[in-house]
Formats: sequence, structure tokens, C-alpha cells
Amino acid sequence: MNARLQATRAFFLLCVTLPLVAAAAHATVVEVPYLSGRVVDTAEVLSADASARISELLKAHEASSGNQVVVLTLPNLADESVEDFAERVFRAWQLGQAGKDNGVLIAIAVEDRRLRIEVGYGLEGTLTDLAAGRIIRGIITPRFRAGDYDGGIEAGVSAVIGVLTGTGEAPAEVEPVAEAPAGFHMEGPDLSIMERILFGAFIFGIIGLFTVLGVMTPSGGWFIYPFLIPFWATFPIAVIGVKATLILLVSYLVLFPLAKILVSRAPWYGKARKELKTKGKARIGGFTFGGGSSSSSSGHSSWSSGSSSFSGGGGHSGGGGSSGSW
Repeated sequence: MNARLQATRAFFLLCVTLPLVAAAAHATVVEVPYLSGRVVDTAEVLSADASARISELLKAHEASSGNQVVVLTLPNLADESVEDFAERVFRAWQLGQAGKDNGVLIAIAVEDRRLRIEVGYGLEGTLTDLAAGRIIRGIITPRFRAGDYDGGIEAGVSAVIGVLTGTGEAPAEVEPVAEAPAGFHMEGPDLSIMERILFGAFIFGIIGLFTVLGVMTPSGGWFIYPFLIPFWATFPIAVIGVKATLILLVSYLVLFPLAKILVSRAPWYGKARKELKTKGKARIGGFTFGGGSSSSSSGHSSWSSGSSSFSGGGGHSGGGGSSGSW
């Protein structure tokens, strides 16, 4: 019973602590800013003149058509997808008229180099996903790459208004030109909350299981430690982003040795290690460890380990619009 208790403690040390660290790292969520006007420049990338011109342009369009178009800039998304953030903002601000849902949000995350045109239900037939995508790729992002945020946002707003009023149209698609990035930039896939939960259960379930087995294995457990480093350093990026993955990796590098040392001091661990040397196998709880083969009884799982190998088991938006990067 004592051996099982010690094993259970070791199991919870990693299975509970590491996910909590990851959750804490990913818990930072950008708050929806106050809707102070038709241009909310929290990233402070627009000049005063450009902000005034864009505001007047949007005000005139709203007065003549009733459509409410708003521009939002922010420093970063804190690892949230631009789609999820834009939907949160649209829902909080309730852009467009009730019953008509004729709102449009142009959200720009400067440090993440991500932007989205979120379109209300009532305008999806006019400002289609295809048109929004062409405006992003053909008009806005080329200017952003050149560092011209004033020109990119103003031209993008004019193009959106042109499509909505029928006085203009989105540019035709052009072949993208490959450009060398100015600096290292990594982007994870844009996933919904449900997709992140499912991918997270799969990824953390597998590498978490092997991590626990590495801690509990009397022979060969230290081999698992460097083996899992690339997995902890890459796989979680798709779920929690780069920054949180870095924190999680550092936590793994520190907590695995601590857990291994703690478990190695338990009496059952020393006994199992001795049995492996004298008998070639050892039983811990419901599991049997062996150098060449393994077995278990009473329906428990089993695995084997050796010194060099291991095996084991207002207005509303319906998500219409388009996203892009530069």
C-alpha cells in the first residue's frame, strides 16, 4: 500500500503540476478595450491626422448607410487566435444595428502581425469572405510590410466601404511574392477553443504519460528525460502558443529531475531497482517492469523498460470574414 501511495504522489506531481503551469501561462487574456470611437488605436500605430481622416470617413459612411465599421489596433493577442479575439470584441461591442447586424470590425494585432476583418450577419452577402481576404492580402498587408500603418488602414477602410456601397470592389488575387522575414517569427495554427481542448487532451495525454513513466521507471527512466525535451518544446505550441510552451518546457526541465529524485528516495523504488538487478524484473503497484519482457495481473496495464529503450501506451457576427498576416 505504501508503494502505491508513493507512486500515486509521483504521478500527481507531474500530471497535476505541469498542466496547471501551462494553464497559468495561457490564462492571460487580452481584455476587450472600451469602445471610445470608430477608431480605437490601443497599439498607437496611427498618426493623429490619419486617425482623424479614418474616423470622419467611417462616420460619413455610417450616416449614409447605417453600417457601423470600426477599426481596432492592439499590441498583441496573448496567444489567442485573431478569430476568437475578433469575435469576442464584436460580441462585446455589438457592432451594427439590432436586427440588421450590419457591423464590420477591422482588428489588427501589431506585434503578432495578425489582422482580421470580422463581418456581421447582415453584411456577409455583400462583404464576402473572399472580398475581405482580397482586401487584406492585396491592399492592407503590402503596406503593413513596408511599415505604413496609416496607409494600410486607411486604404483598407476605403476598400471595405467601396465594397459595401458598390462603388468599388476588392482587388483581384495576385501571386504572393516570397520574402525573407525581417526576423524570426513563428505562428501557431488558428484554432477554436474546442479544437485546442481536443488537441491538448491528445498531446498532453501522450507526452504526459511518458513523462510519468520516465519518473517511475527504476531502470532507464533518465533516458526518457532528454528524449522528451523536443516533444515538450514543440507539440504544445499548437495548443497554448510559443510563450506558454517555453514556460512549460522550463517547468519540465526543472520538475522532472526533482520528481525523479523524490521518487528514487522511496523504499519501494530502491527495492524495485534491486529486484531488477537480481531477478531481471520488479513489480510496482499493479505494474511489472522487466529488462526484456513485462507482464501484469488483475487487469493492470504493463510496460517494459531497459537501459536504452522504452515502449508504452446587438449586432452579431457568425464568424464571417477573413484573416491574414504580414
